[in-house]
Amino acid sequence: MNTNLDSTAVLERQLLLQLGDRLKRLRKTQGLGTVEMAKRVGISRTTLSAVEAGDPAPSIGTYLRVMSALGVAGELALLAGDALQPAPAGSAAARSRRSKPVVQVLVSADESRHQVQDLQSLALHEEAVRLVRADPVLRRTAEDTLDRWLQAGNSRSNGLWLEWRDILRDGTWRKVLGRTRRAQELRQASPLVTVLPEHVRQSVLAQVSSLKKGISLGNASNEVTP
Repeated sequence: MNTNLDSTAVLERQLLLQLGDRLKRLRKTQGLGTVEMAKRVGISRTTLSAVEAGDPAPSIGTYLRVMSALGVAGELALLAGDALQPAPAGSAAARSRRSKPVVQVLVSADESRHQVQDLQSLALHEEAVRLVRADPVLRRTAEDTLDRWLQAGNSRSNGLWLEWRDILRDGTWRKVLGRTRRAQELRQASPLVTVLPEHVRQSVLAQVSSLKKGISLGNASNEVTP
């Protein structure tokens, strides 16, 4: 079982969250309700909600269809087309002194809106779910931890822990990997992150910390922006 965390996993997750937030804002700015928008794109409202939540489950094609319906697909068309391809050696375009097209995205998490805490919690749980899926022993470890908590006596978290018991038993991970208020509450009372190796936990924390400053992606700069 691979317990190493990709060094860009949290960055990629936040990038998708930002995209979902932007698409949701654009829909509202254009005065479109979820029913009308889903019908226009040809997807269910559930799938639209997943896209606007920055969920990795929908395909890139689904994200593109939503972007197209909102009139912003041209930004990705630039990436997919020839505009950013290097010109053939010796051609006039290759000798041109004109600036190359610049594609830059600033990826960051806003502490003032609790984005950092939410991203950190989500990233830790996504990694824990990945490990538990690969190793059933880790699921039993989380269940044992949960049983100890429940046996310790009354707690305001008892209702959440009872729900966690069903989640661990049934593997209904989507309940805790969403951006709903209930998913956030479940993550705050979670036994799942106790199975994470310390080096994985520290890797997530370090990646989230870098996003507090902001990371600029693109051919103009790949450095962290203060």
